[in-house]
Amino acid sequence: MPELQIVRTVADLRAVVAQYRRSGAGIGLVPTMGALHDGHLTLVRSAKLDNARVIATIFVNPKQFGPTEDLARYPRDEAADAAMLKELGTDLLFAPDLEEMYPEGFATSVSVGALTQSLEGLSRPGFFTGVATVVTKLLLQALPDRAYFGEKDFQQLQVVRRMVRDLNLPVGIVAVPTIREADGLAMSSRNRYLSPAQRKMAGALPQIMHETVAELRNGQIASPIIAKAKGRLHQAGFDRVDYLELCDETSLQPIPVARAPSRLLVAAYVGGTRLIDNWPVV
Repeated sequence: MPELQIVRTVADLRAVVAQYRRSGAGIGLVPTMGALHDGHLTLVRSAKLDNARVIATIFVNPKQFGPTEDLARYPRDEAADAAMLKELGTDLLFAPDLEEMYPEGFATSVSVGALTQSLEGLSRPGFFTGVATVVTKLLLQALPDRAYFGEKDFQQLQVVRRMVRDLNLPVGIVAVPTIREADGLAMSSRNRYLSPAQRKMAGALPQIMHETVAELRNGQIASPIIAKAKGRLHQAGFDRVDYLELCDETSLQPIPVARAPSRLLVAAYVGGTRLIDNWPVV
């Protein structure tokens, strides 16, 4: 099995990328915050199908965590992550420290407009500026041919797509479908926060989403259907629903009746763990 090369500075990353370019290799990039699960690994597998070289990144980005969020307890296990990446034949891991990504005096941010003003943007002010800033940096640092993002974070995916178009960044953004547990729960690094009882409750989320999507596809007015679904989530043990919205898939603006393309998006809490998901409607 080939060794996984690990670099921690932008200079070293660019030196390796230059070697790949001299050999004519296509390059795929998989940005992550670590705590890898099969959802992340599916991104790597997809990248390997399309590219001769695959780079994964691990950086827990403080700029996308709010003051009351879980930055300090966000799971970190680089050794385990590196072992999984090596097993898949990943060529390079870029794992910078905080000072490498945000040196003293760092004063630049990237903001994306209307797409960030709803859903996660309302619930987590500043989140998407943190995401857009770090993804822009990673794309410019590695200059891959393609970068891979999961549909599970659908609003994030749309924000990255818009940012790449608006800034004319020379990279293709590849969306990879959500990977789910046996009961349908979307895989997430935060699922490990759930106690066994909470994990059982969480399984109601994909079931309720699936049934709600089926109703919305009948062309009925969305608001009473969504109100009923929110009530079902509370009955299932969810402590709070940040949002449950039927949205146009491109603009992410709420729509009253499902039309193509539209998507149902949700964020809800089981205990202190915030779970997000989305399902295509039409």
